[in-house]
Amino acid sequence: MALWLPILLSAVAVFFLSFIVRMVLPYHRNDFSKLPAEDDVMAAIRSANVPVGEYMFPFFGSPAAMRDPACIEKRNRGPVGIIRVIPSGMPSMGMYLVQWFVYSLVIGVIIAHLAFDALGAGAGSGHVFHLTGAMAFLAYGFASIESSIWWGRQWRITLKELFDALLFGAATGAVFMWLWPK
Repeated sequence: MALWLPILLSAVAVFFLSFIVRMVLPYHRNDFSKLPAEDDVMAAIRSANVPVGEYMFPFFGSPAAMRDPACIEKRNRGPVGIIRVIPSGMPSMGMYLVQWFVYSLVIGVIIAHLAFDALGAGAGSGHVFHLTGAMAFLAYGFASIESSIWWGRQWRITLKELFDALLFGAATGAVFMWLWPK
């Protein structure tokens, strides 16, 4: 219970820091590009009645299909890609923000539990900052690496997200260091 305040305040700090990173600072503005012939592609997806979900194209379905000469030719001819279709209309930013805050709270709870088990009350501030900040960096950043390894996400975007995670980790570590039980 002594860690409820750093859990809550670290989530608040990350929440506001993420707002600054995404809405104020310019370095994420080129993470996405406009699709050539956007209207035509959107019309094709709409006319195909593609439901909300994630799709890979060409889709093989099994390892055996990946060895089929027709499938190999299809992949070589291209294009090859992954698309994510989300619900139409303006997104409910409120729901996204609530989910982001809850996610940050869960990360804070896990960090508090692990750090307290490892360090105990009265731990030195440097140890608290180092351990909680490193765990937060891992939690906020390392999932993005998998997207670049397996799904073709551009590494420049992943590196920017890792920088964001470093900021979130520093903020989390600072809050826990400041409010760590004596």
